Amino acid sequence: MGGTNLRVFGVVVATVLFYALLANAIPQVRSEVPQELTLGAEATTDQLVAAGEQLYAGAGGCTACHGLGTRAPNLLTDEGGTGQIGARCTNRVAGETCEQYLWKSMTEPNVFVVEGYQPIMPDMRRTISEGQIWTLVAYLQSLGGEVTVTGAQVAEAQAAPPSAGGGAAGGAAAGGAAYAGGSTDPEELIAAGACSACHVLNGQGGPIGPPFDGMGARLDEARIRRGIIEPNADTAQGFEAMAGTMPANFGTQMNAAQLEALVRFLAGLR
Repeated sequence: MGGTNLRVFGVVVATVLFYALLANAIPQVRSEVPQELTLGAEATTDQLVAAGEQLYAGAGGCTACHGLGTRAPNLLTDEGGTGQIGARCTNRVAGETCEQYLWKSMTEPNVFVVEGYQPIMPDMRRTISEGQIWTLVAYLQSLGGEVTVTGAQVAEAQAAPPSAGGGAAGGAAAGGAAYAGGSTDPEELIAAGACSACHVLNGQGGPIGPPFDGMGARLDEARIRRGIIEPNADTAQGFEAMAGTMPANFGTQMNAAQLEALVRFLAGLR
């Protein structure tokens, strides 16, 4: 009897260890709060590219859509035989340099919508600073092209007052008043955050995150609120593969009134 119990115990331990090792081997997508940019005018091209790459893969939230092949153009590899983004950016819009095109694509995203995709990308100035956007431009240029962004451009952008786009160092950090123009209309808040890129509302949107449709029947207000403020605290069943995709700073962009308006709206969707 004792030998049987020992063998059973051994099987249980081996099984637990196997799944623990398997879980640790699976790459995890993480979204972090954007860190303050410390690069100065003397920053080298390699430093700018490295900063942009880190932002792209993390706090910038770029991987939520770019690279999936369905919601937005692939920026890291070839897209429809046109090469990497650093190679094809100069041919996208007549009269626009690669640098100009990439900057406008992130600050005025609805101006240059690639054929076959929807205008779901938000103005990146709402979530990160203009200096950080320049590092993203440098990183994307490095993918098959020539980097023309300089440390001086980044330093100048960091020193300038926040533009009308808002910016992580501007309206959002001051309490979210600039988010969605200060509106408390839930649908305007959802549009400002480009939430439809990942969540389905009224039958329309992406399948990356839990659908907004019927959310109130599944979750109470407290759980919905926590999901916005601490998106990595819990993972909805069936969406484990996309854990960490939602930007961790999304909830901080809104003021208290906007957050509660959105929570009540989602809780009412049954």
